[in-house]
Amino acid sequence: MDARSITHFIASTHQVFETMLSMPVTPGKPSACCTVPSFQSDVSGVIGMTGDVVGMVVLSFPLSTARGVLKAFTGTDIDPSSPDFSDAVGELVNMISGAAKARFEGLSVSISCPSVILGPGHRVQQVSDATCIVIPFECPAGKFVVEVAMRKAESAVGTKAA
Repeated sequence: MDARSITHFIASTHQVFETMLSMPVTPGKPSACCTVPSFQSDVSGVIGMTGDVVGMVVLSFPLSTARGVLKAFTGTDIDPSSPDFSDAVGELVNMISGAAKARFEGLSVSISCPSVILGPGHRVQQVSDATCIVIPFECPAGKFVVEVAMRKAESAVGTKAA
């Protein structure tokens, strides 16, 4: 995974938050997943990537940030026990991943349906054979992270770098 790939996810997160939530985001310094201090995740949206690159994207929030972000997104305070809460988190990770995949010129990339994990202090374990980068963000609702773990698919060797 090259630096340009990371900028796709930073730009896509910025685009989704500005356009869909009318909420500015400020990215922090991306770093390797294994070097990042433990981030307190209570809510995570997870989406897989297949095609010329293989991996996954994880959008993680503390519960208070997730509630604030989803209120900006939907216009209402959604209780975390409601199926609408998970649906909205899944839609956010879907929009960020979809916008990022559209920026991968010359590569065929598909994304899966999102899954959502709810529970205090969980951690989504990324696949070990992929480069994993965590991108911290801040917005008016609080802090959150986007983790990207991806590698070039065996079938894509010889095509543009991911």
